[in-house]
Amino acid sequence: MSFHAALSPSRTKDFRQCPLLFRLRAIDRLPEPPSVEALRGTLVHAVLEHLFDADPAQRTEEAAQSLLEPQWQEHVEKSPEDEQLFEDSATFDDWFSSARTLIGNYFTMENPQFLQPDARETFVNATLPSGLHIRGIIDRIDKAPNGALRVVDYKTGKSPSPRFQHEAIFQMQFYAAALFISRGSLPARTQLIYLKDGRTLTYDPVPADVDSLALELDSTWSAIKERIDTGHFEPKTSPLCNWCKFKEFCPAFGGQAPPIDESGVSKLLTAKASTATPR
Repeated sequence: MSFHAALSPSRTKDFRQCPLLFRLRAIDRLPEPPSVEALRGTLVHAVLEHLFDADPAQRTEEAAQSLLEPQWQEHVEKSPEDEQLFEDSATFDDWFSSARTLIGNYFTMENPQFLQPDARETFVNATLPSGLHIRGIIDRIDKAPNGALRVVDYKTGKSPSPRFQHEAIFQMQFYAAALFISRGSLPARTQLIYLKDGRTLTYDPVPADVDSLALELDSTWSAIKERIDTGHFEPKTSPLCNWCKFKEFCPAFGGQAPPIDESGVSKLLTAKASTATPR
């Protein structure tokens, strides 16, 4: 089995947001302080994944809530340092309770007793006609009796306003194209389930999405390659800078980026095959 780099929805989003952010994450792989928000997302995703291990009749909210504590303990055994993210027991209890709320919200949006996923937490790898490798992880793939596929992704934050839905739709187009290229099946529907505010964003892909997504990603890769050639990944300021963990390395905030990791550059360049893979 060969290992190579690939563009994912999240790294593509990073580059569009700020080329320097992309470099620090994808090339230099600088460590980032963990966040309780990301940790909660990991925990809730684990609960919803394992909920479907049970027989349909047993997929109740009570059963899902009962998975929360053992999933947390399993996580702590692997990453004991994450317990240190909480100042005290009261802070932890509030955080844990917020995870319970998100799980409860899920049951107002779907009834898992009537669902039989075809796959969960699935890695999907594909190669565009240009030779560019792409990769993603799909939370759930449902398959109807007629063979139609539905891609479902859970989000533990709030749904975006219509003005900012482009990135969400891009992610759904990405998954749809990756499935079509790798398996020959275009999903009939894609859904993002936003557990915080109980909204579902739905997008039904069409065959033209595959070609347009490929062109978009090829363009993104060309922009990345241009910056690799020049060695300059510029910062791009926006309101999102308020949440950035890399300000100390950002010239826009008086910082200085470290020398680029040449081994990281070499690894990233494997995302583009030397010859295109036919579809």
